Amino acid sequence: MSVEVSVILPTYNRTRTLPAAIASVLSQSYTNFELIVVDDASQEDVESLVKGIDDPRIRYIRRPVNGGAAAARNTGLSEARGQFIAFQDSDDLWLPGKLMKQVNLLSGMPRHVGAITGAKIVYGRDANFKYGPGRVACAPPPETPVRLNEDQIGHLLKENRISVQNALFRRDCLPENQWFDGCARANEDWEFAIRLVQHTTLYEDIEPVVLGFISSDSISSNPRRQTIGLLRILRKNKAVLAQRKNQRSQMLIDLAIVFYKAGKPKRAVKFLLAGLKNHPAHSLSLAASFVRKAVRAATLKVQRLPATQS
Repeated sequence: MSVEVSVILPTYNRTRTLPAAIASVLSQSYTNFELIVVDDASQEDVESLVKGIDDPRIRYIRRPVNGGAAAARNTGLSEARGQFIAFQDSDDLWLPGKLMKQVNLLSGMPRHVGAITGAKIVYGRDANFKYGPGRVACAPPPETPVRLNEDQIGHLLKENRISVQNALFRRDCLPENQWFDGCARANEDWEFAIRLVQHTTLYEDIEPVVLGFISSDSISSNPRRQTIGLLRILRKNKAVLAQRKNQRSQMLIDLAIVFYKAGKPKRAVKFLLAGLKNHPAHSLSLAASFVRKAVRAATLKVQRLPATQS
């Protein structure tokens, strides 16, 4: 029987969390899939762990050189045999029924819909994207889903709605064989999402299908890699962003804030001026934000003053 779904799971030195991530895939009610575990040149013994699992659906591939999650996913894609593609991360858990639900949904969609995505419950982060023990958030936030009949490129330039482990894709949804930017070590999901909706339509279902966990080695908790990833998005989407100055301006302003917080005021000013030049109206929203913060700070200061003695 031919394989319906290829599940690609890249991993690097995650032998502690990998067994649970694999088990959450193998225990799915939908069973017609292959699970391709791509070992991204780990120093830990991932091979013995994977080959010790008695399930014929598992395939193990080791990359000779570490290249990051994007490169490892591309390696898995080159070996995939299914007509649908799914991804899992080595520190996340698929919820029961994830694969069955998404295969049924995508199979019933028109051919121009090439991907379906859901949400993730994230432990270790709150809705304001602050990290720490005990924080819980739904990502992406359910208030602003992508609609089938909207400008999906414009929406995804403002916010990323795809974590690839939350999604299912048709194998032919992109013309390229290398779906991910192999040079990116962060934000590769976002760059991929922007490129994806230039070729196909995305359907978003806000119901969670994954449990995610933020740990000390999570890429999403590395500000430097996130910044480099955003810079690559700007550079790789110049033609699209040239027609969408509002979104380009906001990205430049976001980078300015990152550089300012990192203690690099000269670079911050450079990106801020570029962003305001692209879309001057943002200067009004920045001014309003500054006033709100100043009023809030002054109010807190007054509240902390000792009561006047009579």
